[in-house]
Amino acid sequence: MAATFSVLGADLAVKGDLSATADLHIDGSVEGDITCAALVQGEKSTVTGAIKARSARLSGTIHGSIEAGELVILKTARIHGDVSYDALTIEQGAQVDGRFAHRVHAGEEPSLTLVS
Repeated sequence: MAATFSVLGADLAVKGDLSATADLHIDGSVEGDITCAALVQGEKSTVTGAIKARSARLSGTIHGSIEAGELVILKTARIHGDVSYDALTIEQGAQVDGRFAHRVHAGEEPSLTLVS
């Protein structure tokens, strides 16, 4: 049976792009672009590169652009780059240094949720 997710532990450092059909849980560091179905980023994780995912739950540090259908930015997240999304949730305390852009799809309403 094929794996449905992959975990990159806190002691793992990746230099290069990651592309996965499975979901990724990253606790270590990545220097490169990430493309996957769903991404969960741990609090102490760092990513230097672009992220593209259908859904992403971010709580670490990111230096690069983010493109996600359903995006959750948790209070411990530190993002340095532009963000595009279909649906967005941001917890109070999260820090984003970049521009936000809602991806426009015909017939859909934008969705933004602020959580304290």
